[in-house]
Amino acid sequence: MTLFSIILTLLIEQVRPLDERKFVLSPLARYALLFERQFNDGQQRHGMVAWIIAVIVPVVLMLILQALLWMFQPILAFVLCVGVLYLTLGFRHSSHFFTDIHLALRDNDIARARQLLAEWRSRSGDRLSSNEVARLAIEEALVASHRHVFAPMFWFVLLGPAGALLYRLALFFNIQWGGRGVVEHDAEFGEFGRFARKAYAVLDWAPVRCSAVGFAIVGDFEDAIYCWRSQASAWTADAYGILLASGAGALGVRLGLPLHDDAGDLGDRPELGLGDEADADFLQSTIGLVWRTLVLGLLVVTLLWLGSLVGG
Repeated sequence: MTLFSIILTLLIEQVRPLDERKFVLSPLARYALLFERQFNDGQQRHGMVAWIIAVIVPVVLMLILQALLWMFQPILAFVLCVGVLYLTLGFRHSSHFFTDIHLALRDNDIARARQLLAEWRSRSGDRLSSNEVARLAIEEALVASHRHVFAPMFWFVLLGPAGALLYRLALFFNIQWGGRGVVEHDAEFGEFGRFARKAYAVLDWAPVRCSAVGFAIVGDFEDAIYCWRSQASAWTADAYGILLASGAGALGVRLGLPLHDDAGDLGDRPELGLGDEADADFLQSTIGLVWRTLVLGLLVVTLLWLGSLVGG
C-alpha cells in the first residue's frame, strides 16, 4: 500500500496541485500561535513542552488511528495514507516559481526572474545578475525537492501517515520557531524555538543524506561525492551544505559563491560544486535531476515492497 499511496498522491497532485498556503500553512500558523501564547516565556524548556504537545501528540494519535484502520478498515487506511500524503508531500508546491524563472531567463527577462525569485525566497534581489538568479533558483529547487518530496517519502515509508505528519510538523515548527530569536530584531522570542530547531535537525539527519545520495547516483557520482566530502562543511547550515554540494557536483554546476545584495556589495558564501557557472540550461538539468531522483526513490520503495511480499 505504501508504494501505491505515493504513486496515486503524485498523480493527483500533478492534476490538482494543493494550495499549500491556504490549506496547510495558514492553519498551521494559527495552530502554532495557540502554543506560543500559552507557553512562550522565552525559555527553551517551555519550547520543548510546546513542541512535544504540538507535534508528538498528533503523531501518536495518527499512529493509533492508522493501526486501527489497517486492522478493521483497510480501504479507509489507504484513503488516510493518500490524504495525509497529499497534505505533506508537495512536488508542485513551489515548482511553478522554478518553471517561471526558467522561462524568464530563457527570454532574457531578468527583471521578471528577479521578481519571481524574490517572491519565492521572500527576500529582495534587485541587484542579482542572471547567473546569480539561476544559481539561487537551483539551490531553492534542490532544498524544496528534499523538504516537500524526498524527506516526507522517507518518513512515510518508515511510519506511514504518522511519519509524513511528523516530518511536516517538524519542518513547519523549525521554520516558524527555530529560526526566531536567532536574529537580533526577534530577540524577545528568546530560546523558545531552540528545541524545535534541534528536533528538526535530528529528524532530518537521515533523509537529507538519502536525498544527497540520490542526487549522486542519478547524476555525476564521483563529483557529487567529492563535493560532499570537501565542500559541505563550509556551508552555514551543514545539513543543507551536504544536499547542495552533492546536487551541485551531480549537475556539474557551481553553486554558493558571493551574491550582490541590495546595497550592491558582494555577500560572502562558500563555493559548492564544480564546473560551469549556473544559467538557464542548468535549470533544465535540475528538473531532470529531481525527476530521476524521484524515480530512483520509487524504485527503492518498489524493491522494499517486493521484498516484503517474498518475506511474507
